[in-house]
Amino acid sequence: MKRSKIGFGFVALAAAGALALSGCASGGGSNGGGDAGAGIITVNNTEPQKGLIPADTTEVGGGKVVDALWEGLVYYDADGVTQMGVAESIESDDNITWTVNLRDDAVFSDGTPVLAHNFVDAWNYAANIDNAMGNQYFFSAIKGFSETEPVEALEGLKVIDDHTFTIEATPDFPDRLGYSAYYPLPDVAFEDMEAFGQSPIGNGLYKLDGEGAWKHDESISLVKNDTYVGPREVSNEGIDFKVYASLDAAYTDLLAGNLDVLDQIPDTSFAVFEDELGDRAINQAGALTTTLAISTSLPHFGMDEEGKLRRAALSMAVDREEIIDVIFEGTNVPAVDFTSPVVDGFADDLAGKEKLEFNLDEAKKLWAEADAISPFEGTVEVATNSDGPHQVWIEAVANQWATNLGISAAPKLYPTFAAFLDDREADVVGGPFRAGWQGDYPGAYNYMQPLYYTGASSNHGFYANPAFDAKLDEAINAASHEERNEKLNEAQEILLEDMPSIPLWYQGTTGGYSEGVDNVVFGWNSVPIFNEITKN
Repeated sequence: MKRSKIGFGFVALAAAGALALSGCASGGGSNGGGDAGAGIITVNNTEPQKGLIPADTTEVGGGKVVDALWEGLVYYDADGVTQMGVAESIESDDNITWTVNLRDDAVFSDGTPVLAHNFVDAWNYAANIDNAMGNQYFFSAIKGFSETEPVEALEGLKVIDDHTFTIEATPDFPDRLGYSAYYPLPDVAFEDMEAFGQSPIGNGLYKLDGEGAWKHDESISLVKNDTYVGPREVSNEGIDFKVYASLDAAYTDLLAGNLDVLDQIPDTSFAVFEDELGDRAINQAGALTTTLAISTSLPHFGMDEEGKLRRAALSMAVDREEIIDVIFEGTNVPAVDFTSPVVDGFADDLAGKEKLEFNLDEAKKLWAEADAISPFEGTVEVATNSDGPHQVWIEAVANQWATNLGISAAPKLYPTFAAFLDDREADVVGGPFRAGWQGDYPGAYNYMQPLYYTGASSNHGFYANPAFDAKLDEAINAASHEERNEKLNEAQEILLEDMPSIPLWYQGTTGGYSEGVDNVVFGWNSVPIFNEITKN
């Protein structure tokens, strides 16, 4: 029987060329990031919402740090192509049971070896509902997973020897293995997981710079991990993640030479950043989507006839192109689906996509039909965090709704991203809210399952539709790649019918770097390839 192997370049960014807004070029110089040590690059960040535990990290601020501290079985290169990490091989005779063989020289930063049980123990812990990990549902594809009962050891995971284990899972499971939820944990982590998250020990290209390296709400300091022996190389001495209250402050530091790399340009500088940074400006296609999610428990917006009418009306009352042209200076692209054009499985001809097009007359009609069922009174509040680059366009959306639908609409601003996430998870936001998504791995399934599957980790709209869940289940068990994408597109058409969130645009990757660094490249997921950056 033909043996299948992971390492198949599952996604090259086929659509990226068509959407690329401009190329990025490296620059040089002699200044920048002056408050970091020699060879240490400085990068903007937000305060992580939780401790730095891979299976519990679901937001970008923590994710950038976790990805620097760990290496998984595989990783994705700048183009989104799968490359071997700790694994030497991942093979299957039937696309169901996969045998993983590990390198025998991989170690954690404290010198302890990375063994098969470090992966299996970490995955079992993350999959167990009792441990309440944010990424629990990433293990639903493994045999024995339960979303309702505690399972201490998944039936589909078996340790064969120190450097070999097997995985019994759905056929698409290997596509996901570069995501941080699948990183290994050292034995010491299980002694006190909460404490471990404050001072983690990984097996990646970097490690924490000693005690006190994480100064909450200020910085997280990493240094090159000298115990790392994997396939990648580190071209600098470390990373200082600087926590900023706003991207405007970070951009000011970048221009002043006090920050080396900025991974997102504030909307207030879209019109000028390419002129101000020259060939050090980044403006390219990315794997980020921006949506407005609406809790299904919100009065007048449930998954009934009234709620669906209002959701569609709000979507069709947004002039996406106007906001993109005026606020984003053309750096974004109007959404036509729930995924991203730069990942495999993208389709721009789905049934129901007309709900994502500006149609003033239809929007008014649908809102009136909803009012005939149950009149809406009060203000539609549109929520976001004010420590990110979103307030201006949130205000624009609120103004368009007020003007186009004749309703009261206003922004609701949270001071920090962490506070915003806390209220989203507690289902107390009280109105539509920003719910952007950055791909965890380069596949369309990742833009649907975590966000819309019943009970999934980032399903902050608390959407539940058994038909949608069943279609996703069919997709991950499909016999071929083509059939899988067909099922995923059918699942998207259910989303377009229900509108659990309102897709707005595909966010372009904008950023920049100082004259003090070189070799700055942003990857498929809009995150800089930190280990390749050199300090001048």
